[in-house]
Amino acid sequence: MTLRGHVHKYGANVDTDAIIPARYLNMTDPLELAQHCMEDIDPDFVRRVRPGDVIVATTNFGCGSSREHAPLCIKAAGVSCVIAKSFARIFYRNAINIGLPILECDEAVDGTDAGDELEVDLESGGIRNLTKATTFQAKPYPPFMLELMRAGGLVQYTKERLAGKAR
Repeated sequence: MTLRGHVHKYGANVDTDAIIPARYLNMTDPLELAQHCMEDIDPDFVRRVRPGDVIVATTNFGCGSSREHAPLCIKAAGVSCVIAKSFARIFYRNAINIGLPILECDEAVDGTDAGDELEVDLESGGIRNLTKATTFQAKPYPPFMLELMRAGGLVQYTKERLAGKAR
């Protein structure tokens, strides 16, 4: 599973309220949520983001509350994956559950700038910075988690399994 997109880069401790402000938590439609993704820390994000783009951040991305809205709005905004030095554990699990690929790779974060184009191979964990002609190695996804990503998350994976459409 290969992903490709341009980088939107952020620093440390991007919390769930920065990802999707609490004033929008009454919304349930992922596309409506996506219109407010990152708006308090990056007001132009929704105008700049393109399908397939990648968020790169330093440490503790997704800290704060346990709201599932945060990874959901990122995915609905068109972001194909998030790469960071570290993630808040509940954000990590919520992202996997909704089928948003996330990778931890210090070197990729340090070697990437906003606007760079990345190619990410979830099966191998390889991250190529096409702009700078550099490569990095993250831990690859195990087969089961790849199946979750391909299905679009845990709920869709479970529906497919129950319908006998196992991958």
